[in-house]
Amino acid sequence: MNKSLLTNLIAAAVCGGTYACPEFAGKHTLFLSSLFALSGALTNWLAIHMLFEKVPGLYGSGVITLRFKEFKAGIRSLIMENFFTEENFAKVSSEALPHDIKPDLVMDKIDLDKMFDGFISVVKASPFGGMLDMFGGVEALEPLRDPFKKKFEGQLSEILCKIDISSILQQETDFETFKSKIGDMVDARLNELTPKHVKEIIEDMIRQHLGWLVVWGGVFGAFIGFLSTLLL
Repeated sequence: MNKSLLTNLIAAAVCGGTYACPEFAGKHTLFLSSLFALSGALTNWLAIHMLFEKVPGLYGSGVITLRFKEFKAGIRSLIMENFFTEENFAKVSSEALPHDIKPDLVMDKIDLDKMFDGFISVVKASPFGGMLDMFGGVEALEPLRDPFKKKFEGQLSEILCKIDISSILQQETDFETFKSKIGDMVDARLNELTPKHVKEIIEDMIRQHLGWLVVWGGVFGAFIGFLSTLLL
């Protein structure tokens, strides 16, 4: 049983019970305290209900569904102005993106034999091609394949270790373009929302916590009712 319903039931039961028992010694004090508690709890419950649901004849009820465009604009503003700022973009890029490249992961994707074959093709097509034929042709360079691969792999690994991926992405990524694309994505999603969806989103976030408003409405109502008996 939720807090709102339980508070109203307790206040109503005490109020009805004391009213039905005229012989109860503390009837006047308890009756007014429970009546004020019921009034406070019921009023707060109705106010919470009116946030989410349209009540016929009560102007301003169902404010969330009636003002869903303003709520969507507020959601967009919250996302774009508080999360996707240039400072946050730089911070996330710096903290979330890797700074170093692991050479082993890259080297596995590189065909060093193909690179050596390309190197030979370049030499063969160059002015040195004729001289190469004098010394046995392409086959004469074959013993250089393994030393070439080993040397190139070492040089490439050293270069990769010096590359800071995060810094490069920050420099190459235009923040305004990035923000514009994010804004388009957010707008596209928000345009899919209906008043019912907006109501459900907000309701899921806060309704469970709003029950305490009803509880405290009953508590303060009972206290005010008790004070009123002292003044009468």
